[in-house]
Amino acid sequence: MITGASAGVGRAITREFANRQASIGLIARGKQRLEAAKAEVEEKGGRALTFSIDVADSAAVENAAQTLENEFGPIDIWINNAMTTIFAPLSEITPEEFRRATEVTYLGCVYGTMAALRRMLPRDKGTIVQIGSALAYRSIPLQAPYCGAKHAIVGFTDSLRSELIHNRSNVHVTVVHLPAVNTPQFSWCRTRLPRHPQPVPPIFEPEVPARAVYWAAHHKRREVFVGIPTIKAIYAQDVAPGFADWYLGKNGYSSQQTDQPVPANRPDNLFAPVEGDYEAHGIFDAVAKPYSGQNWVNLHRVPIALIAASVAGAAALFWKAKK
Repeated sequence: MITGASAGVGRAITREFANRQASIGLIARGKQRLEAAKAEVEEKGGRALTFSIDVADSAAVENAAQTLENEFGPIDIWINNAMTTIFAPLSEITPEEFRRATEVTYLGCVYGTMAALRRMLPRDKGTIVQIGSALAYRSIPLQAPYCGAKHAIVGFTDSLRSELIHNRSNVHVTVVHLPAVNTPQFSWCRTRLPRHPQPVPPIFEPEVPARAVYWAAHHKRREVFVGIPTIKAIYAQDVAPGFADWYLGKNGYSSQQTDQPVPANRPDNLFAPVEGDYEAHGIFDAVAKPYSGQNWVNLHRVPIALIAASVAGAAALFWKAKK
């Protein structure tokens, strides 16, 4: 099951699984894009069921999980990816807007995890993948609802992970932390900024984190950091949080806006889905990176370490023989 599957990173994740002919449940609100995502899965030889529901509705998420199992069998992997947000200073965000962003981004993750656990715990197997962010550790201005939700996901997941260890469960929970990604959210999220929102550069294409998510769903890694900017943000918070506060206070507003004004007819998906031909990519293809060397090394570090050890051993033997 993949939540937020119809666009952005969720759509890219869907394609990663579809490339392996997986059977997938797709959750999102927009019916048009869900059907388009389903068609892509089936074209590649997989199977898909669509659920046009709101992840903030726990009963709907539970019903979707049961329907998926009734149709396709036991759920092996559940990916909590759905999100929504608002770009604005906290003083300009209403309580209703903040609650809505939190319900989808954080509680949607909680409800998805609960639905997955109801099925995985009795079988003592399965993997839950939470989509985290560099902003789960280092918050930035103008995104308090989103940063707060991603922080909450980490706290929630750490608590759950400890419970699973206590109960000697074989259910695995992992978090994949993303860098800035070129997705449609910057074109359809609610905003009160004077200029068009953008991800903080450097920006990556959604296929980069999608590859990491697919890998994480099949390996026992506690957390996966995607891209060097993610690593820098997370560890900078440990080393110099006060400096990061100051730096982002000075630069965090301009770095999250393009030089283009916000269009008067801009769509807004905070409370209702936006129709249209949005897919995995947003509008920043010209500057987004399709590849991350760090990500590749991270996902292949075991074979790389084995090769390095073999080379080092061979070099040592050669040096010894030369003596």
